[in-house]
Amino acid sequence: MRDLPDAVLFSCTMNAVRSPMAESILKHLLGHRIYVDSAGVRGGELDGFAIEVMDEIGIDISRHKAKTFDTLEDTSFDLIISLSPEAQHRAVELTRTMACEVEFWNTFDPSIVEGNREVRLDAYRQVRDQLLKRITERFTLDLKPNL
Repeated sequence: MRDLPDAVLFSCTMNAVRSPMAESILKHLLGHRIYVDSAGVRGGELDGFAIEVMDEIGIDISRHKAKTFDTLEDTSFDLIISLSPEAQHRAVELTRTMACEVEFWNTFDPSIVEGNREVRLDAYRQVRDQLLKRITERFTLDLKPNL
């Protein structure tokens, strides 16, 4: 296993779908070893579909409170993973004076999908599964059988 960072921040546009999903997945897998947080460029309401698809894999994000880069209590991160172009620009600005690695994982925003409930949920599931795959690959993890 490669060396793990001590603190990871996931960022997206609103901190309402993608970054809370990623934060909760990494916390579920390695929260006992890594400090994990998330933030958005702007704050938004936690998305109900995100809550539902995370619950499907046994992770409760219903108590997540959206944060912005400006409201973060701590900015001492070793790694910032941006999930949207807007968040990537903000992460680069934030890290100009920090020794912090920044990675850009351009991740589709499922909240823009239109259609019936099942079509929309499927879009959220695809993002959840993509994030789970990227996180397990990035942090060199073997998937737990229940995920």
